[in-house]
Amino acid sequence: MSVLVTGCAGFIGSNLVDRLLKDKLRVIGIDNFNDYYDPNLKERNLARALKNKSFTLSRGDILDLDFLEKVFKKYKPEFVIHLAARAGVRPSIDFPLLYAEVNKTGTLNVLEMSRKYKVKKLVFASSSSVYGKTKRIPFVEEDLCDSIISPYGASKKAGELFVESFYKNFGLKSVILRLFTVYGPRGRVDMAPALFSRSIIRGEPILQFGDGLTYRDYTFVDDIISGIVKSMHIRNRFVTINLGNGSPVSLQDFIKVIEEIVGKKAVIKKSPMPAGDVTKTWANIDRAKKLLDWKPKTNTREGLKKYIRWLSKES
Repeated sequence: MSVLVTGCAGFIGSNLVDRLLKDKLRVIGIDNFNDYYDPNLKERNLARALKNKSFTLSRGDILDLDFLEKVFKKYKPEFVIHLAARAGVRPSIDFPLLYAEVNKTGTLNVLEMSRKYKVKKLVFASSSSVYGKTKRIPFVEEDLCDSIISPYGASKKAGELFVESFYKNFGLKSVILRLFTVYGPRGRVDMAPALFSRSIIRGEPILQFGDGLTYRDYTFVDDIISGIVKSMHIRNRFVTINLGNGSPVSLQDFIKVIEEIVGKKAVIKKSPMPAGDVTKTWANIDRAKKLLDWKPKTNTREGLKKYIRWLSKES
Protein backbone atom coordinates (compact mmCIF):
# COMPACT_ATOMS: atom_id res chain seq x y z
CA MET A 1 0.00 0.00 0.00
CA SER A 2 1.38 3.41 -0.95
CA VAL A 3 0.73 6.55 1.10
CA LEU A 4 1.58 10.12 0.13
CA VAL A 5 2.22 12.46 3.07
CA THR A 6 2.37 16.21 2.45
CA GLY A 7 4.32 18.21 5.01
CA CYS A 8 6.34 15.09 5.71
CA ALA A 9 9.34 16.87 7.28
CA GLY A 10 7.34 18.73 9.90
CA PHE A 11 6.53 17.81 13.46
CA ILE A 12 3.49 15.60 12.89
CA GLY A 13 4.48 14.60 9.36
CA SER A 14 7.87 13.14 10.23
CA ASN A 15 6.45 11.20 13.18
CA LEU A 16 3.72 9.86 10.89
CA VAL A 17 6.24 8.84 8.22
CA ASP A 18 8.23 6.86 10.79
CA ARG A 19 5.06 5.08 11.93
CA LEU A 20 3.95 4.22 8.38
CA LEU A 21 7.38 2.85 7.56
CA LYS A 22 7.30 0.80 10.75
CA ASP A 23 3.99 -0.61 9.49
CA LYS A 24 5.82 -1.68 6.28
CA LEU A 25 4.03 0.73 3.96
CA ARG A 26 5.42 2.51 0.92
CA VAL A 27 5.63 6.22 1.73
CA ILE A 28 6.05 9.18 -0.61
CA GLY A 29 6.78 12.41 1.22
CA ILE A 30 6.33 15.97 -0.02
CA ASP A 31 7.83 19.01 1.72
CA ASN A 32 9.17 22.38 0.64
CA PHE A 33 11.37 22.84 3.76
CA ASN A 34 10.27 26.46 4.16
CA ASP A 35 11.86 28.78 6.69
CA TYR A 36 8.92 29.12 9.10
CA TYR A 37 11.48 27.60 11.45
CA ASP A 38 15.01 26.27 10.86
CA PRO A 39 14.89 23.93 7.81
CA ASN A 40 17.83 22.03 9.31
CA LEU A 41 15.51 20.77 12.04
CA LYS A 42 13.19 19.41 9.35
CA GLU A 43 16.12 17.70 7.65
CA ARG A 44 16.95 16.09 11.00
CA ASN A 45 13.34 14.98 11.43
CA LEU A 46 13.62 12.82 8.29
CA ALA A 47 17.09 11.41 8.96
CA ARG A 48 15.79 7.98 9.93
CA ALA A 49 13.19 7.79 7.16
CA LEU A 50 15.72 8.65 4.45
CA LYS A 51 17.66 5.49 5.33
CA ASN A 52 14.60 3.37 4.58
CA LYS A 53 14.21 2.10 1.01
CA SER A 54 10.43 2.28 1.33
CA PHE A 55 10.54 6.07 1.67
CA THR A 56 10.82 8.56 -1.19
CA LEU A 57 11.20 12.29 -0.58
CA SER A 58 9.96 14.78 -3.18
CA ARG A 59 11.08 18.33 -2.43
CA GLY A 60 8.55 20.83 -3.67
CA ASP A 61 5.63 23.10 -2.91
CA ILE A 62 1.95 22.15 -2.89
CA LEU A 63 1.28 25.50 -4.60
CA ASP A 64 3.22 24.19 -7.62
CA LEU A 65 0.59 22.19 -9.49
CA ASP A 66 3.08 20.94 -12.12
CA PHE A 67 5.29 19.55 -9.36
CA LEU A 68 2.32 17.81 -7.72
CA GLU A 69 1.21 16.35 -11.04
CA LYS A 70 4.63 14.78 -11.60
CA VAL A 71 4.61 13.21 -8.13
CA PHE A 72 1.07 11.82 -8.39
CA LYS A 73 1.62 10.58 -11.94
CA LYS A 74 4.86 8.81 -11.04
CA TYR A 75 3.88 7.19 -7.74
CA LYS A 76 0.06 6.92 -8.01
CA PRO A 77 -0.54 6.82 -4.23
CA GLU A 78 -3.53 4.91 -2.91
CA PHE A 79 -3.87 7.15 0.14
CA VAL A 80 -3.07 10.82 0.71
CA ILE A 81 -2.54 12.32 4.16
CA HIS A 82 -2.52 16.09 3.72
CA LEU A 83 -0.65 17.77 6.57
CA ALA A 84 1.19 20.54 4.70
CA ALA A 85 0.06 23.99 5.83
CA ARG A 86 1.14 27.31 7.23
CA ALA A 87 0.66 26.69 10.94
CA GLY A 88 -0.04 28.88 13.94
CA VAL A 89 -2.77 31.31 14.95
CA ARG A 90 -0.60 34.30 15.85
CA PRO A 91 1.54 34.42 12.68
CA SER A 92 -1.63 34.22 10.60
CA ILE A 93 -2.66 37.60 12.00
CA ASP A 94 0.45 39.12 10.41
CA PHE A 95 0.36 37.14 7.14
CA PRO A 96 -3.29 36.39 6.29
CA LEU A 97 -2.72 36.33 2.51
CA LEU A 98 0.06 33.75 2.82
CA TYR A 99 -2.10 31.56 5.07
CA ALA A 100 -5.02 31.77 2.68
CA GLU A 101 -2.83 30.91 -0.30
CA VAL A 102 -1.11 27.87 1.21
CA ASN A 103 -3.94 26.45 3.30
CA LYS A 104 -6.70 27.07 0.79
CA THR A 105 -5.14 26.95 -2.69
CA GLY A 106 -2.51 24.39 -1.67
CA THR A 107 -5.22 22.11 -0.32
CA LEU A 108 -7.26 22.56 -3.49
CA ASN A 109 -4.24 21.50 -5.56
CA VAL A 110 -3.79 18.34 -3.48
CA LEU A 111 -7.49 17.55 -3.80
CA GLU A 112 -7.44 18.01 -7.57
CA MET A 113 -4.51 15.64 -7.99
CA SER A 114 -6.13 13.13 -5.62
CA ARG A 115 -9.29 13.23 -7.73
CA LYS A 116 -7.45 13.02 -11.03
CA TYR A 117 -5.28 10.07 -9.98
CA LYS A 118 -8.13 8.23 -8.25
CA VAL A 119 -6.82 8.19 -4.68
CA LYS A 120 -8.79 5.73 -2.54
CA LYS A 121 -8.97 8.03 0.48
CA LEU A 122 -7.72 11.43 1.56
CA VAL A 123 -7.10 12.39 5.18
CA PHE A 124 -7.04 16.14 5.81
CA ALA A 125 -5.45 17.57 8.96
CA SER A 126 -7.63 20.43 10.13
CA SER A 127 -7.47 22.21 13.47
CA SER A 128 -9.42 22.97 16.62
CA SER A 129 -9.03 26.61 15.56
CA VAL A 130 -12.09 26.20 13.31
CA TYR A 131 -14.25 26.24 16.45
CA GLY A 132 -13.06 29.72 17.41
CA LYS A 133 -15.09 31.19 20.26
CA THR A 134 -17.93 28.70 20.08
CA LYS A 135 -20.07 28.54 23.19
CA ARG A 136 -20.62 24.81 22.78
CA ILE A 137 -18.28 23.07 25.24
CA PRO A 138 -16.74 20.55 24.72
CA PHE A 139 -16.31 21.10 20.97
CA VAL A 140 -18.40 18.73 18.86
CA GLU A 141 -18.06 18.05 15.16
CA GLU A 142 -21.64 19.18 14.44
CA ASP A 143 -20.80 22.74 15.52
CA LEU A 144 -21.47 25.33 12.80
CA CYS A 145 -17.97 26.78 13.30
CA ASP A 146 -19.32 30.28 12.78
CA SER A 147 -17.23 31.89 15.53
CA ILE A 148 -13.78 31.66 13.90
CA ILE A 149 -11.51 34.51 15.03
CA SER A 150 -8.17 33.94 13.27
CA PRO A 151 -7.07 33.82 9.62
CA TYR A 152 -5.49 30.45 10.41
CA GLY A 153 -8.80 29.03 11.61
CA ALA A 154 -10.56 30.51 8.60
CA SER A 155 -8.02 29.02 6.20
CA LYS A 156 -8.39 25.55 7.73
CA LYS A 157 -12.18 25.76 7.57
CA ALA A 158 -11.91 26.77 3.91
CA GLY A 159 -9.81 23.65 3.38
CA GLU A 160 -12.49 21.56 5.06
CA LEU A 161 -15.15 22.97 2.74
CA PHE A 162 -13.08 22.14 -0.32
CA VAL A 163 -12.57 18.58 0.96
CA GLU A 164 -16.32 18.19 1.43
CA SER A 165 -17.06 19.61 -2.03
CA PHE A 166 -14.68 17.13 -3.67
CA TYR A 167 -16.45 14.28 -1.91
CA LYS A 168 -19.90 15.51 -2.92
CA ASN A 169 -18.98 16.30 -6.53
CA PHE A 170 -16.32 13.71 -7.36
CA GLY A 171 -16.78 10.97 -4.77
CA LEU A 172 -13.32 11.49 -3.23
CA LYS A 173 -13.57 9.57 0.03
CA SER A 174 -12.20 11.77 2.79
CA VAL A 175 -11.68 12.09 6.53
CA ILE A 176 -11.26 15.50 8.14
CA LEU A 177 -9.36 15.34 11.43
CA ARG A 178 -9.57 18.34 13.74
CA LEU A 179 -6.36 18.20 15.77
CA PHE A 180 -6.08 19.74 19.24
CA THR A 181 -2.78 21.33 20.43
CA VAL A 182 -0.38 18.56 19.48
CA TYR A 183 2.95 18.34 21.36
CA GLY A 184 5.82 15.89 21.75
CA PRO A 185 9.22 14.99 20.24
CA ARG A 186 10.10 17.13 17.18
CA GLY A 187 7.48 19.66 18.29
CA ARG A 188 7.58 23.08 16.67
CA VAL A 189 10.01 25.46 18.34
CA ASP A 190 7.44 28.29 18.42
CA MET A 191 4.89 26.36 20.50
CA ALA A 192 4.42 26.66 24.27
CA PRO A 193 5.86 23.23 25.22
CA ALA A 194 9.17 24.05 23.51
CA LEU A 195 9.33 27.70 24.56
CA PHE A 196 8.46 27.00 28.20
CA SER A 197 10.56 23.86 28.62
CA ARG A 198 13.71 25.35 27.10
CA SER A 199 13.41 28.59 29.09
CA ILE A 200 12.71 26.90 32.43
CA ILE A 201 15.64 24.51 31.92
CA ARG A 202 17.93 27.48 31.19
CA GLY A 203 16.51 29.65 33.96
CA GLU A 204 15.27 32.21 31.45
CA PRO A 205 11.95 34.09 31.73
CA ILE A 206 8.86 32.71 30.01
CA LEU A 207 6.11 34.85 28.51
CA GLN A 208 2.69 33.95 29.88
CA PHE A 209 -0.25 35.35 27.94
CA GLY A 210 -3.16 36.29 30.17
CA ASP A 211 -3.77 35.24 33.76
CA GLY A 212 -2.79 31.58 33.27
CA LEU A 213 -6.42 30.44 33.28
CA THR A 214 -6.71 29.77 29.56
CA TYR A 215 -7.15 26.07 28.80
CA ARG A 216 -5.81 23.90 26.01
CA ASP A 217 -6.58 20.29 25.13
CA TYR A 218 -2.93 19.23 24.85
CA THR A 219 -2.62 15.97 22.88
CA PHE A 220 0.54 13.87 22.66
CA VAL A 221 1.84 13.29 19.15
CA ASP A 222 1.87 9.47 19.39
CA ASP A 223 -1.86 9.51 20.11
CA ILE A 224 -2.47 11.80 17.14
CA ILE A 225 -0.43 9.53 14.86
CA SER A 226 -2.45 6.53 16.01
CA GLY A 227 -5.68 8.36 15.17
CA ILE A 228 -4.43 9.36 11.72
CA VAL A 229 -3.44 5.78 10.89
CA LYS A 230 -6.77 4.41 12.09
CA SER A 231 -8.66 7.01 10.03
CA MET A 232 -7.20 5.58 6.81
CA HIS A 233 -9.10 2.35 7.26
CA ILE A 234 -12.61 3.31 8.37
CA ARG A 235 -15.54 2.60 6.05
CA ASN A 236 -17.07 6.08 6.21
CA ARG A 237 -16.97 7.77 2.83
CA PHE A 238 -16.85 11.25 4.38
CA VAL A 239 -16.62 12.25 8.03
CA THR A 240 -15.16 14.86 10.36
CA ILE A 241 -13.53 13.68 13.60
CA ASN A 242 -11.99 15.46 16.59
CA LEU A 243 -8.64 14.13 17.79
CA GLY A 244 -7.86 15.57 21.20
CA ASN A 245 -7.04 14.48 24.71
CA GLY A 246 -10.56 15.29 25.88
CA SER A 247 -9.15 16.78 29.09
CA PRO A 248 -8.11 20.45 28.90
CA VAL A 249 -5.33 21.77 31.14
CA SER A 250 -4.93 25.37 32.31
CA LEU A 251 -1.83 27.28 31.29
CA GLN A 252 -0.75 27.74 34.90
CA ASP A 253 -1.06 24.00 35.59
CA PHE A 254 0.81 23.21 32.37
CA ILE A 255 3.69 25.40 33.55
CA LYS A 256 3.62 23.78 37.01
CA VAL A 257 3.99 20.30 35.51
CA ILE A 258 7.03 21.43 33.50
CA GLU A 259 8.51 23.00 36.68
CA GLU A 260 8.07 19.71 38.57
CA ILE A 261 9.62 17.61 35.80
CA VAL A 262 12.57 19.97 35.27
CA GLY A 263 13.04 20.68 38.97
CA LYS A 264 13.15 24.46 38.51
CA LYS A 265 10.72 27.30 39.10
CA ALA A 266 9.66 29.33 36.10
CA VAL A 267 10.45 33.01 35.88
CA ILE A 268 7.14 34.33 34.56
CA LYS A 269 6.53 37.56 32.67
CA LYS A 270 2.87 38.25 31.98
CA SER A 271 1.50 39.75 28.79
CA PRO A 272 -2.04 40.50 27.53
CA MET A 273 -3.82 37.86 25.47
CA PRO A 274 -2.91 38.29 21.78
CA ALA A 275 -5.46 38.64 18.99
CA GLY A 276 -6.80 35.37 17.64
CA ASP A 277 -6.35 33.38 20.86
CA VAL A 278 -9.32 31.67 22.53
CA THR A 279 -9.80 31.04 26.25
CA LYS A 280 -10.40 27.29 25.99
CA THR A 281 -10.18 24.33 23.63
CA TRP A 282 -11.80 21.05 24.59
CA ALA A 283 -12.46 18.13 22.28
CA ASN A 284 -15.49 15.90 22.50
CA ILE A 285 -13.92 12.62 21.34
CA ASP A 286 -17.00 10.37 21.37
CA ARG A 287 -16.96 10.09 17.58
CA ALA A 288 -13.28 9.12 17.51
CA LYS A 289 -13.93 6.44 20.11
CA LYS A 290 -16.87 5.07 18.14
CA LEU A 291 -15.59 5.23 14.57
CA LEU A 292 -11.86 4.77 15.08
CA ASP A 293 -11.85 2.68 18.26
CA TRP A 294 -9.43 5.36 19.42
CA LYS A 295 -8.76 7.15 22.65
CA PRO A 296 -5.65 8.98 23.89
CA LYS A 297 -3.26 6.93 26.01
CA THR A 298 -0.92 9.68 27.21
CA ASN A 299 -1.83 12.18 29.91
CA THR A 300 -0.16 15.58 30.07
CA ARG A 301 2.41 14.68 32.74
CA GLU A 302 3.52 11.51 30.94
CA GLY A 303 3.62 13.32 27.61
CA LEU A 304 5.69 16.20 28.96
CA LYS A 305 8.13 13.78 30.60
CA LYS A 306 8.67 12.08 27.25
CA TYR A 307 8.97 15.40 25.46
CA ILE A 308 11.44 16.94 27.93
CA ARG A 309 13.52 13.75 27.89
CA TRP A 310 13.75 14.04 24.09
CA LEU A 311 14.43 17.77 24.31
CA SER A 312 17.30 17.23 26.74
CA LYS A 313 18.95 14.77 24.34
CA GLU A 314 18.54 17.14 21.39
CA SER A 315 19.90 20.24 23.17
